[in-house]
Amino acid sequence: MNPSTALARVLVDELARCGLTEAVVAPGSRSTPLALALVAHGGIRVHVRVDERSASYLALGLARASRAPVALVCTSGTAAANFHPAVMEADESGVPLLVLTADRPPELRGTGANQTTDQIGLYGQAVRMFTEVGTPDPVPGTVAYWRSLAGRAWASARGGRPGPVHLNVAFRDPLTPDEGQGPSWPEPLDGRSDGRPWTARPLRAPEPAPFELPGVERGVIVCGDGDYDPVPFLALSELTGWPLLAEPTSNARRSGAVSTYRQLLASSRFVREHTPELVVSVGRPNLSRQVLSYLRRAQRHVVVTADEVGDPVSHLANAYSDPARTATDVVAAVAPPAGTEYGTPAETDWSRSWQRAELAARSALDSVLDSEEALSEPRLARDLVADLGPGSLLFAGSSMPIRDLDSTMRPRCGVRLVGNRGVSGIDGTVSTAVGAALAHQRSEQGKAFALLGDLAMIHDQNGFVIGPGEPRPDLAVVAVNNDGGGIFSGLEQAGHPDFERVFGTPHGVSMERIAAVSDLPYTRLEWAGDLPKALMGEGLRIIEVCTSRAAGADLRRRLQAAVEEAVDALP
Repeated sequence: MNPSTALARVLVDELARCGLTEAVVAPGSRSTPLALALVAHGGIRVHVRVDERSASYLALGLARASRAPVALVCTSGTAAANFHPAVMEADESGVPLLVLTADRPPELRGTGANQTTDQIGLYGQAVRMFTEVGTPDPVPGTVAYWRSLAGRAWASARGGRPGPVHLNVAFRDPLTPDEGQGPSWPEPLDGRSDGRPWTARPLRAPEPAPFELPGVERGVIVCGDGDYDPVPFLALSELTGWPLLAEPTSNARRSGAVSTYRQLLASSRFVREHTPELVVSVGRPNLSRQVLSYLRRAQRHVVVTADEVGDPVSHLANAYSDPARTATDVVAAVAPPAGTEYGTPAETDWSRSWQRAELAARSALDSVLDSEEALSEPRLARDLVADLGPGSLLFAGSSMPIRDLDSTMRPRCGVRLVGNRGVSGIDGTVSTAVGAALAHQRSEQGKAFALLGDLAMIHDQNGFVIGPGEPRPDLAVVAVNNDGGGIFSGLEQAGHPDFERVFGTPHGVSMERIAAVSDLPYTRLEWAGDLPKALMGEGLRIIEVCTSRAAGADLRRRLQAAVEEAVDALP
């Protein structure tokens, strides 16, 4: 067996022993040994994509939804550079990826050899671990090195702070298997007996001692983006009477959570009358300016660090989120204040004030949204979540889709929301949604949906290009088409004379044309009452909702005004 084939087969076999079940391959010559080793392994489902950027975001979606590392393979040259945006997102949002970039051997680097560039440390500080694997040679100790390296990469990707790992793998010719030929190996290529990994590691870190919170009445719990367990924070809210403010992708907006906090915290009177003594935050609370401003008003801010599967983070200095720079305490877990009575939900003047404001704001918001039957962007976000069946997954695009969900989504259980909130880019959103749906439907029976903007759809049209024989998701992509960048219509740039060209960026592209290019079913949706029927169906499909950017900005202003009027009328 030639050295390149031996290296690839050993790496793939050891990663499979560690638990690898999904891999994404972008085709290329130099990566041939890895690609063939992956497709030959019966325990790994392989997805092939012709566009490296789409491939990388597909892997990101698979890893995000499955909470397990996914292998991502490409050839040498610019192919590896196209992975960089997805690697950045995986780094910031804590998604485990195993990035395997094929490379030319050292003797060809710096010589002008075709498709060769410097790939050493290509992703900088965005990876948990980087290793130049080295060219394979049939010498004693090589197999132990390869297998222990694979185990170390796996552990680094899914460890205390999950994220991407980069292995740069140099291959010499020949790149294809030549069974029975090539050099003889001085040791067996096999791994441990009984399919065990080369190095066993504990699956969970020890539980930390919880930090006992101070016994104050005016406390608030903020659940930001992240894949942690929200149940302890919902329980803490019930035990203390502290309101819980939950971003959609925290998956903590369940019964009892304050669903209108975005509008409430935009009311200067409400904020002035509801200054907190203590804020407890978990995840990344960075979706709204209102929350960041509110954090600055707290006398004490306790940040709870939790990794993406609910375990305590071991490296607190680098793992906690504090965008407002207000943290006074950073802890791995919290306990209710001493003397907390268990079994009975706490009611205080503070909690009742928040509950009255929530009821008034919710009623005002829903009244405005329901006043017209034509679908607006905020109503679409609200109704979409409400109409999804139990066990569904919803991928939310960046920019306005996630913000409209944050503004209008009612509390509910049974739906998992995910999004690329690490760096919050619009690139790769179609591919990420496809990957998340594939992973979700491999382990669950629920449906998958995505709510995306038109620019995100155009930016990642290649995400819909899935070759024959490739695994395909059951995914309804609901695309809001307001002919440009709707998020800017509510920002300071909106009044600039060159706004429409530079920020509005109208494109004139119908989502029907994108569906036609990819040979996908297409539906145009106009009325709110038709949404449940439009969501029915199977396979990958596109549902378009056409809206107006100006009308959307005006509606959001009216929603805020209605909430403030309702809250101001409270005794």
